Amino acid sequence: MNLIKLIILEMRPKQWTKNLLLFAGLVFAHKLVDVPRALSAVAGFFIYCGLSGVVYIYNDIKDADSDRQHPLKCKRPIASGELPQPVALAVGFTLAAVCIASGFLLNWPFGALALAYFLVMLLYSSVLKHVVILDLMIVAMGFVIRGVAGVLAISGPRPEDRIPITPWFIMCILFLALFIVICKRRHEIVLLSASARHHRPVLEHYSKDFLDQMVSVATAATVLSYALYVTLGVRPDGGSPDKTGIHHPELMIWTLPFVLYGIFRYLYLVYKRDEGGAPEVLLLQDPSLLVNVLLWFAAVVAIFYI
Repeated sequence: MNLIKLIILEMRPKQWTKNLLLFAGLVFAHKLVDVPRALSAVAGFFIYCGLSGVVYIYNDIKDADSDRQHPLKCKRPIASGELPQPVALAVGFTLAAVCIASGFLLNWPFGALALAYFLVMLLYSSVLKHVVILDLMIVAMGFVIRGVAGVLAISGPRPEDRIPITPWFIMCILFLALFIVICKRRHEIVLLSASARHHRPVLEHYSKDFLDQMVSVATAATVLSYALYVTLGVRPDGGSPDKTGIHHPELMIWTLPFVLYGIFRYLYLVYKRDEGGAPEVLLLQDPSLLVNVLLWFAAVVAIFYI
């Protein structure tokens, strides 16, 4: 297998779906049909794909020994020995430099946040992933940073061109990310059982019962934050279309059933099918979940733009 293909595999392109969050700002700021801003969002998406890929490379170098004991991760190029670690590290940090420089060229706030994201994720891979509870919080904050980065990518330098970042936007992303991350950690506990200590030491501090309680809290917070958003957050001025940019803000409440179904379907897959270890794959492989997300998106676009 050639070097380029090994590098791409190590960057885990299947997980780049997480970076689709960079388009959330474009949708919820009602700028989906603004071509210059859309192109900026696309550029931001590829920058974060590159940065997250480099983080995966660094993480797999740090975890190479433990990954060799994992039933699935042992097949990764670095863990299997197909991709030499020095080569992977050199290519990775060269790519990171290019991505961060590109981020600053897009605009300074976006570049600064991209640099902060990269440094925090490296710190997570080195130290913070071994700190109980904080490991979950940092991963969830990575999703929040993606969402905020998407807003910064489409914001202009002039005050009138800046896109506000609302508390509702941050809350919904944070709680949904926590929900998914906790479910993923639960799947690791179930999958690894006795070998969990050798693969990820922090798993010693978790149990299925403890994680089940955390899932309950994250589930309630996710649903409640979205419910509050669709009833209050989209109408800060009482629902005037000329200020919110939403043609029919009162209809947003009808997108809540899609969120409820998505949450419950995901819980079904986690608890009844023991899935949830790879959310980015689960979304694409489960037809019911995928159709539900597409219907939710179609409903939001229709309410915002039609």
